[in-house]
Amino acid sequence: MHADLPVWRSMLFVPVTRPRFVEKGADAGADAIILDFEDSVAPADKERARTLLPEAAKQVSRKGADVVVRVNRPWRLLVRDLEAAVIPGIAALALPKIESAEHVQAIAEIVDELETERGIAPGTVKLQALIETASGFFRIEQIARAHPRLNAVSIGAEDLALSVGMVPEAEGLFYPKQQCIIAARAAGILPLGFLGTVADYKDLDAFRATIRRSRRLGFLGASCIHPSNVPILNEEFAPTAEEVSHAERMVAAYDEALAAGRGSIEFEGKMIDIPVVERAKQVLARANAIRARAG
Repeated sequence: MHADLPVWRSMLFVPVTRPRFVEKGADAGADAIILDFEDSVAPADKERARTLLPEAAKQVSRKGADVVVRVNRPWRLLVRDLEAAVIPGIAALALPKIESAEHVQAIAEIVDELETERGIAPGTVKLQALIETASGFFRIEQIARAHPRLNAVSIGAEDLALSVGMVPEAEGLFYPKQQCIIAARAAGILPLGFLGTVADYKDLDAFRATIRRSRRLGFLGASCIHPSNVPILNEEFAPTAEEVSHAERMVAAYDEALAAGRGSIEFEGKMIDIPVVERAKQVLARANAIRARAG
């Protein structure tokens, strides 16, 4: 994984045109707020939404959340969205219905120009690719490697299901979601999402079980549409105290074994070797990154 990737366990969607939601967004405790220009904004309100962004970004970031803007897909809307969104204080742009690596590269070129024109340090505004069509899905590996600005990839469950003609349930989503994880990991970027759809947010026990399973598959964070989901995402996409303690003991025991010239050892009733220990080191690195963000 790239060393400079953000910790985005939870990303809360907030419609930029809804003042009450914007005002309360920072209180949810999400690692990132996604200010939305796309599905939650009516076509007649798109232009006004752009004018609201600078103040909304200040509001939702006042307690430390990163600000991401979900832009629109059609090019004429997208270019105007980019003009509005590439400003200081914006961490990333979420790009819906990405079709190819070239699609990402064309958007990145516009962002390059806007950063230069506005005196923003090159590469500041990152990109997140949302794969939401059948055609885009089969190019997910190339998309994940498309550009240095890209720091995350995810599957839009509702849109992909519509494109494929299936119901957005765990059974059908397992294959594309797992492919997303593998493509992101191979490219060294964040795999974001979970084995379900953001529309299923009311049953919190079921949501927690889904997120717990999704973390075991390899996801590192996910978006949600309701503040009640944020604490669950923050908890479930972080190592538990028991997991951290176990990892610390394992790494210490293995270091001692290596010093004695052994490559595999029995640890707390199980045989362990390098891949198992490396997984434990990843747990510790993740816990340290989360602590650093909170600190």
